[in-house]
Amino acid sequence: MKRVRLACAAALLALSALGSGPAHAAQADLATLDYRLQARALAPGVWVVEGANADFEPANGCNIINTGFIATGEGVLVINTGPSLKYGQQLRALIERTAGEPVKQVLHLNLHPDYFLGNQAFADVPRLATPATRAGMAREATAYEDNLFRTCGDWMKGTQALLPDTDAAPGVLRLGGREFELREYQGHTGSDLVLVDRKSGVVFAGGLVFVQRIPTTPHAQLAQWQASLRALQQALPAQLAALVPSHGPVRADAQGIGMTQRYLGWLDGTLQRAAAQGLEMTEVLHRPLPAEFDAWGARSTEFTRNVVHLYPRYEQAALLPACDSKAREACSNLGQLSDKP
Repeated sequence: MKRVRLACAAALLALSALGSGPAHAAQADLATLDYRLQARALAPGVWVVEGANADFEPANGCNIINTGFIATGEGVLVINTGPSLKYGQQLRALIERTAGEPVKQVLHLNLHPDYFLGNQAFADVPRLATPATRAGMAREATAYEDNLFRTCGDWMKGTQALLPDTDAAPGVLRLGGREFELREYQGHTGSDLVLVDRKSGVVFAGGLVFVQRIPTTPHAQLAQWQASLRALQQALPAQLAALVPSHGPVRADAQGIGMTQRYLGWLDGTLQRAAAQGLEMTEVLHRPLPAEFDAWGARSTEFTRNVVHLYPRYEQAALLPACDSKAREACSNLGQLSDKP
């Protein structure tokens, strides 16, 4: 019990440190608030707009996501809208300059804030997400607004969550002369959409794939995530043109899937062994990372969050076998409490 109390204390300290971001440093000169978004063509009619391979911070205006857009001949499909009203406005202007077609639909690949906090700039078009993602956004939108404003200050001015208004479902999505395949997985969140453009061979893999970046885990279930990555690998087009992760560099191959699998496997094994050894959370946080992962984006913050998010579950699993039948319910309740966000 002492070990669990100490772990909980460590978690609270870590969360406190993460939640108190550099608000005093987040205020920017309003005249300089330009994301300088650039559209990079991946195939005819398909573009990506790449964010920083880093954590949310004032220097990047909380822009760490790869968004995208696809011209269909009868309008543009937008894939995620970024972290703020200002980003959404600048993204829409970029689309209009680049695609030569009006925006027709927006598609959100999961519930995280940088996937939809730019929606105010797309209030006039249908905004699609799965029912699970829509529910998650509604549940967490206010906290997202507060946390990103605390971190990035003036970049977030005027940003209010505008939720998706239309359900997306796995299967075929048709728009204009293009046909897309939507595949739904789980593991990074409770609903992770992947968009496959069979015409071009471009795959927008959303949060399932991280390339040279430590994955985010506030909603993660690692076993499901690994299973989803194996399924995604099997579902890739035979002629893959590009795999677009939401975070990290875009690649013309599927190596990002293997990168994510290796990291999740290492993280799972490390946390299992630490819990079996009875290590405190603070001891786990000081564990060295393999050289490959140690050089990845957001290393200094995301690994800490990984441990805070996930380690209580591993401690619970290690403790439960020691509980006798009368104490098992109490142990289970303890684990449920430790797993609360």
